[in-house]
Amino acid sequence: QVQLVESGGGSVQAGGSLRLSCGASGSIGSVNVMGWYRQAPGKQRELVATITSIGITNYADSVKGRFTISRDNAKKTVYLQMNSLRPEDTAVYYCNADIRRIGWATRTTYWGQGTQVTVSS
Repeated sequence: QVQLVESGGGSVQAGGSLRLSCGASGSIGSVNVMGWYRQAPGKQRELVATITSIGITNYADSVKGRFTISRDNAKKTVYLQMNSLRPEDTAVYYCNADIRRIGWATRTTYWGQGTQVTVSS
């Protein structure tokens, strides 16, 4: 069994900051790409940012310069520092990881349960 557990969501005023965390636990052999996605009401889930196991990052244009993704490989945890938040950042944020379970030859994509981020104007 593998689980991704997120924390750090909440409500903030425009211009504020939040930091999301997501830790992977269970029978884990290795963790490859980790990332954050978000889904606003009535919209499709979209990529926010990803980070590889060696720290190569990728960001959606809408968050570049405001959000920073990082990870702690020893803790199997990915973080999303969100600064200069805007009302349009309001969404449920999901973490995602490509994980190879112990004893398995292939990787599987796992998702967290989601955490709500609400930005008021």
